Amino acid sequence: MALVDRISGALDSGPGGVILTSVDALINWARGQSLWAFPMGTACCAMELIAASFSKFDFDRMGTFPRPDPRHTDVMILAGTITEKMRPAVRRLYEQMPDPKWVVAMGNCTVSGGIFYYDTYSVVRGADEFLPVDVYVAGCPPRPESLQDAIIQLRRLVAEESIAPGRRHEQTTTLPRPKAGGDR
Repeated sequence: MALVDRISGALDSGPGGVILTSVDALINWARGQSLWAFPMGTACCAMELIAASFSKFDFDRMGTFPRPDPRHTDVMILAGTITEKMRPAVRRLYEQMPDPKWVVAMGNCTVSGGIFYYDTYSVVRGADEFLPVDVYVAGCPPRPESLQDAIIQLRRLVAEESIAPGRRHEQTTTLPRPKAGGDR
C-alpha cells in the first residue's frame, strides 16, 4: 500500500478529515526518508560501500541515494584509511555539503585508524578528530548490512532533531523483556 493511499485512508476515516502532527515531525520524516549519501571510499572498505548499492542490498529502497557531488548530499559516508595528506581535502568536501549534514564512519580505519595507525606516521587516528561523526560502523571491512543498520540509526538521530536551535525530541525505545517465569 502506497503512502498516499494510507494518508487518504486516514483522512477518510478520521473525524473531519484532519491529521495532526508537528512541523518538526514532518520535516524530520522527510529528511530521514531521503538521505542522499556522498560516498567517500578511500581504501578497502570502499568495496563494501560499493557492494551496498548492488541489487542484493539495494540502498535505493531505503531512500539513500549515492550522489557524486557534495553540494547535493546530506550524509558523508567515509570508508577506509584517512591519511594526514587527505585530511584537508575530506574536510573541504564536508564543508561544501549543505546543512543539515551527517557523517557515517565506516570501518576500523575510519573509526580509529585501524592497524595502520601504529605502524605509520601519516594515518589519522579517526575521522572524529576533524569531523563530527554521527554513526560509527565497526568491522574490517564491515558488511553492507552493517552500513544499512547505520543508516537506520542515522534516521533515528534525524528524528530526534528539531528545526529550533538547541532543542531535541527524545525518542522512547522499548526493549523486549523476557516473560517472568515463562519460557526463555
